[in-house]
Amino acid sequence: MNTTRFVALLAFRTHGAFYPLPRPITRSKTEMRPLEPKNWEDQCAPMLQASNIQYEMAERAQGMNCGGIGAMHLMVQRLGLVEDLDKHLELLKVHLPYHESDHVLNITYNILAGGVRLEDIEQRRQDESFLNGLDAQRIPDPTTAGDFTRRFNEADIVTLQECFNRSRQALWKVQPEGFLKEAFIDVDGTIAGTCGECKGGMGLSYKGIWGYAPLIVSLANTKEVLYLINRPGQSASHSGSVQWIDRAADWVEPVAGTVTIRGDTDFTHTAHLDRWDEAGRRFILGMDAHPKVVGLAEALPARAWKRLERVPKYEILTEPRRKAIRHKERIVIEKEFRNQVLVGEDIAEIDYQPVKCGRQYRLVIVRKNISVQKGEKALLDEVRYFFYITNRKDAAKKIVGLANGRCDQENVIEQLKNGVNAMRLPVNDLLSNWAYMVMAALAWNLKSWYGLIVPDRERGLELVKAEFRRFLNAILLIPCQVVRTARRVIYRVLGYNGWLPDFFATWERLQRLVLVE
Repeated sequence: MNTTRFVALLAFRTHGAFYPLPRPITRSKTEMRPLEPKNWEDQCAPMLQASNIQYEMAERAQGMNCGGIGAMHLMVQRLGLVEDLDKHLELLKVHLPYHESDHVLNITYNILAGGVRLEDIEQRRQDESFLNGLDAQRIPDPTTAGDFTRRFNEADIVTLQECFNRSRQALWKVQPEGFLKEAFIDVDGTIAGTCGECKGGMGLSYKGIWGYAPLIVSLANTKEVLYLINRPGQSASHSGSVQWIDRAADWVEPVAGTVTIRGDTDFTHTAHLDRWDEAGRRFILGMDAHPKVVGLAEALPARAWKRLERVPKYEILTEPRRKAIRHKERIVIEKEFRNQVLVGEDIAEIDYQPVKCGRQYRLVIVRKNISVQKGEKALLDEVRYFFYITNRKDAAKKIVGLANGRCDQENVIEQLKNGVNAMRLPVNDLLSNWAYMVMAALAWNLKSWYGLIVPDRERGLELVKAEFRRFLNAILLIPCQVVRTARRVIYRVLGYNGWLPDFFATWERLQRLVLVE
């Protein structure tokens, strides 16, 4: 089978002009033979046979491993983010030689190029191919980048995030019809720990961890971080969250059909539910199982309860596979550890009016019947209640499913911590680390934005849902030779992976796409 391999020249916009992509070269069967599947016979030697390995410096050709960085920069330009940052973010009195956008993108691109800390910027700074790929004479060094983060006050950090929001809204408006028909805004807090003793503004969390307590407001549909707010470590999870929820909803509503706010029990701001309901904003929020609502649940007649049947996570298109052996469960039984086994779930709903609300809302109740066991012996039965307050009109079991869907935000938070490394706390106080978190989180958002621009919708959504490391390996870490000419910066792709057809199709679409006036 003939396989099309894109090894043509990739020209990016440099001096206000675009240049067409040359025709892709079709590789012969002989050239593509190592990549084709093959039925092997028993081999007498290992497949990795190289032994006489030698290294030498290339005389003329220069290359880099992060060839996809040019595509990211092209997308940022098309979104108008560079101009927006320089227009609204005023932190430098003179530009000798860098502008605000240079500093912001320097930190973001360091992460997109595979860096995990500020010191890794020095590798980019000493890489002539990287500089040529961005048509830059130089970029800020790690010390200068750290100094830039210390220039921010709280208003500047908010301005920075609003620049990102204007770019994302421009991108949302060119999405297919039905995009964000139902938008879900998730909110949660986390802990960013540090072993440092001189981090200004840090505190001791309820878990006994020194550090900060960032608040993350994200869009579940696209995994984007809408707002990231740094707070002292002792802050409650919901502290100061209402204004950021409102800000996020204000940005999403002009594009979305409906907006639903989701959060756990800490984020049930009953004093604001009436206001959100009057504004047409929906919500699904957990409620603490305090004695009052537990008493209401226990007083319900038996006919009010129905068996809760969970909606399958996905549709099985072929035959169901045999379930794997639960080795953990087997060990718990063999060792006669105390074990809690879910026997069944029932669901009911009532109308409930919180003290700080002027009207009633639906209170969906899940009753979990739990058997407490030791080994194979049942010790006692236990009943636990979970409560969800909402103004949505969906069936009760769908409300539970949507509420549980908020747990996917934990994956976004984990990627911010360990994929993007946005919460490494490399600088010296709360505000500077906040600014770094926001600029680092832009790398995660660029992943989602790029996925939304990919012409093949299914492939694009695969990138939106992908972990950050997979995105880097597919789109960013492409070996390229960089050639600068009078009016062009040319990336010669030197390797191949299965995402290159989508990569080139996206690049062509970016050239044609008008996102900002």
